[in-house]
Amino acid sequence: MDEWKIRCSYYRRRTGGSKCSVSSGPGRKSVIVIDDLQPRNIVTRETHGFLTRDGASPREFRKTAHEELAAYPSVSCVSDTASAVSGKDGAFEITTVSGAVYHCKKLLFAVGKKDLPLTVDGLAEVYGTSAFVCPYCDGWELRDKKLILIVSGAHALHLAKVISGWTKDYSICTNGPAELTGEERGELARHGVLVHEAAIRTIESEGGMVQQVVLEDETRLPCEGIFFAPKLTRGSDLPQALGCEMNDGGSVLTDDFGKTNIPGVFSAGDAASEKYQAIAAAASGALTAITINSELNGEAWDASVSVE
Repeated sequence: MDEWKIRCSYYRRRTGGSKCSVSSGPGRKSVIVIDDLQPRNIVTRETHGFLTRDGASPREFRKTAHEELAAYPSVSCVSDTASAVSGKDGAFEITTVSGAVYHCKKLLFAVGKKDLPLTVDGLAEVYGTSAFVCPYCDGWELRDKKLILIVSGAHALHLAKVISGWTKDYSICTNGPAELTGEERGELARHGVLVHEAAIRTIESEGGMVQQVVLEDETRLPCEGIFFAPKLTRGSDLPQALGCEMNDGGSVLTDDFGKTNIPGVFSAGDAASEKYQAIAAAASGALTAITINSELNGEAWDASVSVE
C-alpha cells in the first residue's frame, strides 16, 4: 500500500489530524500519525461546537479518536515529535526527536498553532477554567455573567460585538494604550462598554475561578469570567523549513484542497487556517485526506499502464 505520514499535534479544540487518518484508513493507505502529545487544548474542560462530541473533554475526544483509528490496521500512531523533514514528492524523509526515521510519498502538516507565554500576572491560573479565548467555545458557560475582555486595538470592538450575544455586563481592559480609533471609542461608548487602559497588575482568583482584575492605577474590577485575545505562533517550523509559503499569522498557505506550494506537501486544520474551531479543522483534514488519497491513486493508476 502507498504510504504517507501525518505529523499531528492536537491543539485547543483542533482535531483535523485524526480525521485525516480516518479518511485514509478506509482508503487502504498506510498512514503514520506522529503525535507529540502536547495539545494546545489541554487546559480546556469541554469541547464545544462539534456535533455528537459537545461537552467531551479534550482527553476524551483524543481517546475516542485513537480508538477509532485502531479499527484500521494501516493506520499507526506514534508518540513522538518530528524534528526534521527533507526530500521531495514521492520520497520524503522524517526524523523524530527519538531518532526514528520514516519515509513516505506524501506529507501532511496538521501541526496547529501554539500559544505564546501568557504575560499577565494571574492569567495562567484561570486559563481554561474561568478565562478563555473563544466565545463560541465557552460563551455558553459564561452567559449573563460579569466579564472582562482583555484585548486592544481593532480586535477590541470585534470581540465586544461578539460577546454581546452572551452577556451585556462586560468591560474592556486593554492592558496599556487601547490603540482604538476615535470612531471605535465612540461606538463602544454608545453601547455602554467601559474601556480601562491602565496596565493590569494581577488577576486575583481562587481555585481557578477569577475574582477580580486589579489594575496598576488601583482600580479593581470584580468579574466572573475573562475572555482574552491570545498571541499565537505557528505550531512547528518544519513547514517553513521545507519551503512552504506562510502568511503573517503563521499559517501555511494552501489551496482549497490543502495543497501547499511544495508538491506532495499538504496542510490542514489550524496549521493552515485562522478558523479556530474543532469541527472546521476536522472538515479541513477530511477534505485534504481525500485529496492526498486521490493523488496517490492517480499516480498508481498512471504507473500501472503497460508500455508496449
